[in-house]
Amino acid sequence: MVFKSLNEFFRDWEYESQSTIKMLSYLTDESLKQKVTPEGRSLGFLGWHLIETLSEMPGRTGLKIFSPDLNHYNTASADHISECYKNASDSLVENLKDNWNDETLLREDDMYGEKWKRGFTLFCLITHQTHHRGQMTVLMRQAGLQVNGVYGPSKEEWLAFGMQAPE
Repeated sequence: MVFKSLNEFFRDWEYESQSTIKMLSYLTDESLKQKVTPEGRSLGFLGWHLIETLSEMPGRTGLKIFSPDLNHYNTASADHISECYKNASDSLVENLKDNWNDETLLREDDMYGEKWKRGFTLFCLITHQTHHRGQMTVLMRQAGLQVNGVYGPSKEEWLAFGMQAPE
């Protein structure tokens, strides 16, 4: 998949970023320490990783996206992570609108030892985020938190509809 227009990306990003913001809003300060294994990544680390990627990946194309000091993820609050994600997401959209056009999506950049078209980079930005949101839902369940549905209702959302969640 390669985005061929910025409007395609903006349409998809609006949905994806709002889903992530909703997910981050369910985090608590205590839940940020949740891990599957002692050696695994914590829920807080994954939240920060989403923010980090919003500046790191587009940064390889020359864009300057908002990024907080990511060295302090162990001391950040859940609210701060959510706020920083929203700021980084807004910064991404603003920078794309100000600096790119549809033709820019065809340019290639060195991305992790490969040449990627910028339209593909934006696709990878979304799928990378989707991958880590999936990891986060497992950790959120383990921490006893509510999980929002993204591509279908969550267990809690089925119940709110007055229906039993499928087995």
